[in-house]
Amino acid sequence: MNIHRRPISAVSVAAAAVLGLLALSACSGADASENTSGDSKSGGKLKVTAAFYPLEYLAAQIGADHVAVTDLTKPGVEPHDLELTPKETGRLGQSDVIVYLRGLQPAVDDAVKLSGVKHKVDAASLTPLESHGTEVDGTHHTTGDNGTGGGSEAGADPHIWLDPVKYAEVAKGVGKALEQADPANAAAYGKNTDALVARLTALDTEFRDGLKNRASDTFVTTHAAFGYLAERYGLVEEAINGIDPESEPSAARVKALHDLVKSKHVSTVFFETLVSDATAKTLAGDLRLRTDVLDPIEGITDKSKGTDYFQVQRSNLTALRAALGAK
Repeated sequence: MNIHRRPISAVSVAAAAVLGLLALSACSGADASENTSGDSKSGGKLKVTAAFYPLEYLAAQIGADHVAVTDLTKPGVEPHDLELTPKETGRLGQSDVIVYLRGLQPAVDDAVKLSGVKHKVDAASLTPLESHGTEVDGTHHTTGDNGTGGGSEAGADPHIWLDPVKYAEVAKGVGKALEQADPANAAAYGKNTDALVARLTALDTEFRDGLKNRASDTFVTTHAAFGYLAERYGLVEEAINGIDPESEPSAARVKALHDLVKSKHVSTVFFETLVSDATAKTLAGDLRLRTDVLDPIEGITDKSKGTDYFQVQRSNLTALRAALGAK
């Protein structure tokens, strides 16, 4: 049976769009009315929304008791795959500060543009980005030209937090943003930022000392998340996949890895906690290699080898030392 429908006019479409915006505004207003603090803060605290765990950790450590931090990416969710509901997008506009990393999560980038929030911190603007882990004509390139920052740059690697030095640069930028958004507590934010940067500097020293005397420079990972860490400490990351953890390696890439593992005396294939380990275990099985976890710290779950950034980074250092024969 054919059903004939009247054509929908442009005016009707526009009216529907306006009604949708009004409904969203009403919903946002209702959510906002649940805060009885009498100002824009949550219980008197600065409301900070962070896009995913490494940025949530910075905001919580620097803000301490003066902030209420919300993480857009729930534990166990792969940040690259995040999608936001209309309600979550609406609530983003109620934030005092948004901390995100442009280019990592397209859904978050779009929502931030529409949020109307004054204090927005793009972590990709706080430290130079580079290109890592691209595959061209069957050849895998583990390093790239230095970038000038900006997550929208083609091929830019967003995993800056895995390098303690670059993560410290981001921490300083987040600290300044909190100071600007909440001048009354600027001294506390400055003090907490300095303390966190000192801890990251000490972690950098631990990596330098721990990887100093090693038998090999090359390690194999599931996806190219460790390019910045590798460059910082003179290592070479060879990734099965590219920057995208869900991509599949080409036949040429798999063959190249077989040859590389033998020539570089690789002992271990690393996988991670938030994506499938099937490809890594298949490669390791074919070549009779060990497998171990090298965590990109995109989220903390019960599978993580630690309960926060520093604990997991130290677990990563232990795993790298074993794989590279460090003494």
